[in-house]
Amino acid sequence: MQEFRKAGVRARILMCAPDHFEVAYSINPWMHPDEWESRREELTGRSCDGWSLLRHRLEAIGAAIELVPPQPGLPDMVFTANAAVVLDGKALVATFRHAERQGETPHYRRAFEQLAARGILREVVDMPAGLTLEGAGDCVHDVTRDTFFLGYGFRSDREAAKVVAELTGEHVEPIELVDPRFYHMDTCLAPLSGGQVLYVPCAFSAEGRGRIAEIVGKDNLIEVPDEDAEKLAANLVNIGQDIVLAEASRAFKDMVGEHGYTVHEVPIRSFGLSGGSAFCLTLRLDRLSSRAIRQGLAEEKLAAVGD
Repeated sequence: MQEFRKAGVRARILMCAPDHFEVAYSINPWMHPDEWESRREELTGRSCDGWSLLRHRLEAIGAAIELVPPQPGLPDMVFTANAAVVLDGKALVATFRHAERQGETPHYRRAFEQLAARGILREVVDMPAGLTLEGAGDCVHDVTRDTFFLGYGFRSDREAAKVVAELTGEHVEPIELVDPRFYHMDTCLAPLSGGQVLYVPCAFSAEGRGRIAEIVGKDNLIEVPDEDAEKLAANLVNIGQDIVLAEASRAFKDMVGEHGYTVHEVPIRSFGLSGGSAFCLTLRLDRLSSRAIRQGLAEEKLAAVGD
């Protein structure tokens, strides 16, 4: 686990090159295979170029990138956020709702085992049979509150919350998703490093909105403008004070800028045709609970005393 703390590395992220990415089927409202086919050459080129620019931007702000090999016939493997829930070096391997994505699981599991052999992960755990959980896409971690927000209703099972809680020791809050455009939690809720939480209100029922406000605090909630929500701006990568996303309005940039964040736009809108954006294209391997962070700081202090 010392791999996480190499000098200059602010985050360790798993990505998968879009060698086989396409919109070949429809499992959410964003996906229109006919549209993709009519612009295949253009969109394939944009996807490859945009993915490379996203990788370079993440590296520029201090991320170390690990790669999982893309597989033919699995176009959505590029969305590595769905591969697992990872915290404190434990990877809970995803299970998928739709048959089109179920073939990804063994490839991801093999990649996690290789990462564990290198000391980047400590443990690789399978979901219980019969339960669906589509990784960090539906299980978004908020280190400020020691909480996972688990989205259920479209892709993941509410009962998966117990599995995540038992493995990680964190509180897991199941929240029903009600708008099919925001079929994963990572499309509509994004905890930021400073304790603020971006969210898309229409993605949740009144009860869900109330529960989020109760946990986060109304003063910490930042509502994503409609025009940005429709461009999947909430599906962002946040590392420190840097926010990386596909596209954002001036209002969005000003809104997060007031809290000290800098927005970096990268041209990855073509992935939106499959319902994904920056967060979907990444999986943080180095996420730590506040408990582990405190323990790590204590160990560093003891080491310093020993020196």
